[in-house]
Amino acid sequence: MRTAKVHRKTNETDISIELILDGAGQCNIASGIGFLDHMLTHLAVHGLFDLTVRAQGDLHIDVHHTVEDVALVLGSAFDQALGDRKGIQRISHSYVPMDETLAFVAIDLSGRPYCVVEADWGVAPVGDIPTSLFPHFLESFAFASHSNLHARILYGRDDHHKAEALFKALARALNAAIQVDPRRKGKVPSTKGNLN
Repeated sequence: MRTAKVHRKTNETDISIELILDGAGQCNIASGIGFLDHMLTHLAVHGLFDLTVRAQGDLHIDVHHTVEDVALVLGSAFDQALGDRKGIQRISHSYVPMDETLAFVAIDLSGRPYCVVEADWGVAPVGDIPTSLFPHFLESFAFASHSNLHARILYGRDDHHKAEALFKALARALNAAIQVDPRRKGKVPSTKGNLN
């Protein structure tokens, strides 16, 4: 099974994540930030990843460090669980509607990190999370997972719906991209012969 355990401790956060790529969407998540837990639950359930998250952060300051560092550790867990990435589909995308909102995520597990996020947000936080942190979460995840990630909110009004649609789209795109294609016969999905 493709699994990972990653622990990261700094003066600002202490985060442990366990990930099973080929799971059933089972999750046990406690970041100290309710809306982040909600989004990570969507990631696990809609991506069919088994995910355990334990995070303690300097929430007496604000949520920034915890949200950022959870994304970094989660990205590192995906990177570790994917290993050499041999035989995987590598590239995928997903559109996800959420009421009046439509979100799109395309991902390439290329080994080369890059991220583009196009979304208009309101000024109020969603839960305890400032909306500026949703693009930052995706950027941090992309760089730590060594993935090329493009995310876009095509339209929508409610920021809760926008964030939820994005995380569901990320989950479904990731789930498709990590699938092993037996026709590849264990080869790296690249004309170069390696991913980086």
